[in-house]
Amino acid sequence: MSQTSSLPSAGTAGGGARGRKIQLGAMMFLQYAIWGAWAPVLASHLFDNLGFSGVQAGWIFALLPLATIIAPIVGGQVADRYFSTERVIGFLAFTGGALMIVVARTTNFDAMFVLMLVYCLLYAPTLALTNSIAMANMDDSEKEFGAIRVWGTLGWIAAGWMLTGWRWFGEIDVLPAMQGDMLFLAGILSIVMGLQSFLLPHTPPQREGVSPWAFLESVKMLKAKDFAVFVGITFVVATELEFYYILTAPFLQSAAIGISETNIPAVMTIAQFAEIFVMAFMLSWALKKYGMRKTLAIGVIAWPIRYIIFAIGSPAWLVIASLMLHGFCYVFFFVAAFIYVDKVAPPDIRASAQSLIAIIALGMGRFLGSLFAGGVRDWFTVDGVTNWTHVFLVPCALTIVCAVAFLLFFREESGPAPGEA
Repeated sequence: MSQTSSLPSAGTAGGGARGRKIQLGAMMFLQYAIWGAWAPVLASHLFDNLGFSGVQAGWIFALLPLATIIAPIVGGQVADRYFSTERVIGFLAFTGGALMIVVARTTNFDAMFVLMLVYCLLYAPTLALTNSIAMANMDDSEKEFGAIRVWGTLGWIAAGWMLTGWRWFGEIDVLPAMQGDMLFLAGILSIVMGLQSFLLPHTPPQREGVSPWAFLESVKMLKAKDFAVFVGITFVVATELEFYYILTAPFLQSAAIGISETNIPAVMTIAQFAEIFVMAFMLSWALKKYGMRKTLAIGVIAWPIRYIIFAIGSPAWLVIASLMLHGFCYVFFFVAAFIYVDKVAPPDIRASAQSLIAIIALGMGRFLGSLFAGGVRDWFTVDGVTNWTHVFLVPCALTIVCAVAFLLFFREESGPAPGEA
């Protein structure tokens, strides 16, 4: 639902439609640059610099998924209903940035756990609020949102290259080298976003907001066998997503692959370049040519292929090239999954159905997956040496089971033909 009619005028807040798009694009860029600065490479810092165990690292990574379960209540029912959205985003981003700079200098697990929990509770609501303010200030969100959201992925990529650049200059003493640099960079970017947010178009609160438990209305959809199978497989695949997000950077830095700590942030952005390409040029084509079931099947099959390559671990160039499979793993499965839910859900509970799948997959699935991935890493680590083949055989086996179950038991429900993604 658009709120543009409630704004002072279409042009005063953001210099016209073009000005608003630039502001919203910058917001998305910073929103995901913050996340992209620390998430891909934090595990290496936790393992190599701080000496955390896999279980401890898993708990640190589990905090953001946990916060995403709570965030709809905090963001939707408190902040977004009593204050203008841009001010809420500004406060959360600025405060979170200041806190993240403190986290960057923290070396004790207990202290980092508490600080990261508070930070994640500040950051998680902004994921929904940035989408909300973007759509509220568009004339046609279906046509315009994709062009705004892609700046988020570009921000994630830029953060990786900024961190690599920082480390390059640190090696030649142009910039100070420091442990926790990924957290410090995230903090600086978050403070910048906090300041930029106050320049966003004024977007008043919607006091008639929907109940935070509205997503429970969609639980009745689980009575349909195909949808229940789909949700179950999505949940399991989401748990295995954390093997990629938590363990890929330490794996690529291991002796078998040999990527340096300096270059690892830039190398990891290969996955995001592939994500942009697949989303922009292949998803709509696949949905039209093959339909939803086959598109989802390609996505779920891509997961074990990637983990098989990781488990083999050689040649190094193939492992690095396999990062491009992230485009198919994520876009053809998770992005297509949200399109599928929108397709099969009754019109009156579509928003609730989207909330349900997000909480199950991106909340519960990633929370448990973070703990699981960290525990598996510890299980196959002896005297400080990790057997990466054994580690990645675990998600490989589970995603193979998911792929087989999907092909055997999932049949696409009837519904309107998928449109442009």
